[in-house]
Amino acid sequence: MEEQINEYLHYLAVERGLSLNTRKSYERDLTQYVAFLKQQGATDWQKVERYLVVQFLEQLKAEGKAATTLARMITSLRRFHQFLRQERYTDHDPMQHIDSPKRAQKLPQILSLAEVERLIATPDTTTTLGIRDRAILEVMYATGLRVSELIGLKLGDLHLEMGLLQTIGKGDKERIVPLGDYAIHWIERYLAEARPLLTKKTPQEVHLFVNNHGHGLSRQGIWKNLKQLVLKAGIKKDVTPHTLRHSFATHLLENGADLRTVQELLGHADISTTQIYTHVTKRRMTEVYKEFFPRA
Repeated sequence: MEEQINEYLHYLAVERGLSLNTRKSYERDLTQYVAFLKQQGATDWQKVERYLVVQFLEQLKAEGKAATTLARMITSLRRFHQFLRQERYTDHDPMQHIDSPKRAQKLPQILSLAEVERLIATPDTTTTLGIRDRAILEVMYATGLRVSELIGLKLGDLHLEMGLLQTIGKGDKERIVPLGDYAIHWIERYLAEARPLLTKKTPQEVHLFVNNHGHGLSRQGIWKNLKQLVLKAGIKKDVTPHTLRHSFATHLLENGADLRTVQELLGHADISTTQIYTHVTKRRMTEVYKEFFPRA
C-alpha cells in the first residue's frame, strides 16, 4: 500500500507540480489512513470499501478533530482514490457519496491603515536591524507576499529600476509583483546601509533579508520580530505575518481594485480563495457605518 502512496507523491511532484509542503501534508494524511486500514485488516486497496472510510472519519471526529481537518482529510483521500482508479489499482472509488463537512467561514484578521502605518513606523531606523525591519514591513505590506516567499527572496529577484520583484509561490509558480515607492526606498536604504554590515562575514549570502549573523532569515525569525514590533506599536490584535497579507488585499479592494487583479497579486490559483476579502470589506463597511452614522 505504501508503494502506491509513493507513486502518488511522485505524481504530485512531477505532473501536478505541487510544493514540498503540500506533498508532505498529503503524505501525513495518507500514512494515518493506511495505519487505520491495516488495523482493520485491509492490506489491499481493492478491498477498501466505503464503510472503512466512514469508520476512519468517525474515529478522527471522536478524537476531536476540527471540521477543517476532516475536510482536508476527505480532500486528500478523494484525490488519492481517484488516482488509484485512474492507474487501475482499483476498479471502484470508496469516496463516492462521502461529503465534506461544511466549514464555518472564518474571516481573516486585518489591520486598519492607521495600524499598518503605526507598525511600519515602529522599527528604530537609526540601527542596522531597525533599517532591515522597516524594509521587511514595507515589502510585506506593499506586496502581500507569504512569509515563505519573503524569506525566499534573493538579490537577483529584485528589479528596482522597474519597480518589480519576482517570487516563487505555491506549486513552485513564479509571479511578478509590483513594488511601491516606499518599499523601493527602504530596500535601497537597507541594501546601502544595513545589509553590507550584516553580511560582512557572509559576503556570499544571496538571500535579500538576513539575520544578525548574515544568513537568510527563517519563518521563526520573521514571526519573532513581528511579535516584538506589534507589542512595541501598542497594537492589541493578534498579528501574524499573514495579517499583513490579508490587510494588503483588503485595502486594495476597499480602494477600488478588482478581484482578478488582487488574485494575480496574491498568487491565488482559484479566485474563490480571493473572494473571502470581499466579505471582509463588507464587514468593515458595516462597522464604519455603525460607528459614524448618527442613526445607525
